[in-house]
Amino acid sequence: MAGNRFRYGAWRDGPDPLAPPYDVRAAVDEVGERVLAGENLRDALRELLRQGPREGRGLDELRARARRMRRDALRRGNLDGAVTRAQQLLDQAVAAERDELRNRPDDDDARFNEAVLDNLPRSTSRAVEELSDYNWASDEARATYQQILDGLRREVVEQRFAGMKEALQGRDPASDAAVAEMVGDLNDLLGKHNRGEDTGDAFQQFMAKHGDFFPEKPGNVEELIDSLARRAAAAERLMRSLSPQQRDELASLMDQALGDGPLRGQLGELTDNLRALRPNLNWGRGERMKGSEDLGYGDATQALGEIGELDELMEQLDQDHPGATLDDIDVEAVERQLGRGAADDVRRLRDLERELRRQGWVTRDDDGLTLSPKALRRLGRTALAQVFKDLTSKQRGNHDLRDAGAAGDLIGSSRRWQFGDSQPLDVVRTIGNAVRRGGAGTLPVRLEPDDFEVAETERRASAVVALCVDLSYSMFADGRWGPMKQTALALSHLVATQFPQDSLQIIGFGRYAMPLSQGELAAIEPDMVQGTNLQHALKLAGRHLRRHPGAEPVVLVVTDGEPTAHLEPDGEAYFNWPTLPETVQLTVHEVDQLTRYGATLNLFMLGENEGLRRFVDAVARRSGGRVFSPEVEELGAYVVDDYVRSRRGKR
Repeated sequence: MAGNRFRYGAWRDGPDPLAPPYDVRAAVDEVGERVLAGENLRDALRELLRQGPREGRGLDELRARARRMRRDALRRGNLDGAVTRAQQLLDQAVAAERDELRNRPDDDDARFNEAVLDNLPRSTSRAVEELSDYNWASDEARATYQQILDGLRREVVEQRFAGMKEALQGRDPASDAAVAEMVGDLNDLLGKHNRGEDTGDAFQQFMAKHGDFFPEKPGNVEELIDSLARRAAAAERLMRSLSPQQRDELASLMDQALGDGPLRGQLGELTDNLRALRPNLNWGRGERMKGSEDLGYGDATQALGEIGELDELMEQLDQDHPGATLDDIDVEAVERQLGRGAADDVRRLRDLERELRRQGWVTRDDDGLTLSPKALRRLGRTALAQVFKDLTSKQRGNHDLRDAGAAGDLIGSSRRWQFGDSQPLDVVRTIGNAVRRGGAGTLPVRLEPDDFEVAETERRASAVVALCVDLSYSMFADGRWGPMKQTALALSHLVATQFPQDSLQIIGFGRYAMPLSQGELAAIEPDMVQGTNLQHALKLAGRHLRRHPGAEPVVLVVTDGEPTAHLEPDGEAYFNWPTLPETVQLTVHEVDQLTRYGATLNLFMLGENEGLRRFVDAVARRSGGRVFSPEVEELGAYVVDDYVRSRRGKR
């Protein structure tokens, strides 16, 4: 309306609903940064969701909120309030009755009743039971006593069925019969479901007949079971949370409140059915609750139900079990317990995970999420870009990615394009052919297939490269794990994109050696097993070189320790520290094999290990290779630069 003034402020209930969705590529890059820093691939993906992308909240924050709410719920009050309230009402009823009996001094029956009251048991439940046939003189006392059982009965049934409040006013036989009929029909429905029978029509008939008792309006039998099972489990947890004496007192009071009719047995049968259908709920777990308030039966079970749901939420938000996915999280429960903002956070993270999968950045296997080949290529490109950035800034070389590793060197001539040609187009001569065909001044210039020419090149020699990287635990402990991964991923991407005629094999070695793909390298974790088996790594490198006999053989070794393990004749690894002469001899034998094959063998020594220094110097002299001692942050630049130099031809 005219004249109205409005004031706008920042959104305060969770993430901004108008904010753009998560940047999926930025999320992939964030995972890449973690991997290149040495973090395990799966851990990096899990941490992305647990901590949230840079612009959002993650699962850890939501789990912390759930933990705080659980702690607050445990301080809500004492669980024995139902028994305490019964005792208070009993005391009020007895006091009112005594007042009435004192007003009848000449009544012998009054004196007898006083004797009955004087000899009541100390147990509340037994006292209530003994007074069940007592002829009350005071109407007030009778009404107060009746509240003990009627109130507990109402709380017990209301706790199990949310829509029972209207049906449980007083002791109306018709209402009791309606409740008993409903519970009987419910047990029949659950029995059919438990036996695997089709319950679609039976559920619709049940809801048409008894739907007023279920205001939550479950859509199917599974939703009905979920709701009832959580309530039943909360009631069971209340009994487990009480001391044995309190438990006996409450159980006895509940039996008296439910009476001798069919309802008590039907509720017990219902609990058994629900326990069989939802065995994973916390049926038998007790809780220690403290607080100044005495909680009644309904409030106590409600608090325990919230605690149980929070426990389930924390387990779902933890995402710690194999194959965990954000689809496992009950978003409706998150909204009930943590609020709409928290539910929106989960939905955004779920959308991010789905989008990562939809766009092909991640795949899912039995162990959870892992980066796809597409994402690994992006990770390798990121690593290579960082390496070349270091190369340029340190003036260690000038490698233009646009030119490096073309299919061959241009020789200045060209020829007509033929189907299947992979040589680069000669753009100037192609356009010239089109202009001459169309005549000078003809615009626009239209290209025909016969106009195209390709530049002829001199085929560049290919190289076969084995990059042997140390996976011993010292690499991780001394902060070299991340740079090692970055180096290997960068070199792998360089070979795949700029030197496609080359063949690279990454070989990781600890106590044993093994070939590694890009994905395996990104996901590999440090192993506590001791051993640096360079002999095995060089043996695998030799096999890789011999599979490509016409290529330039290059072996690059990255290590921070001298060899401490070798393969025995039976194929088992033997470890010993300090290094045995036998280990050195077998390793040098593999060096000699590579040297005779003509391989360039260069070693990158990390750290200041004197034994390693003597070993690599001796290997370099023996093989004619070189030794580099880069700082750990310069490792990638050294390895890539040396690869580019080494593959230019035999020296």
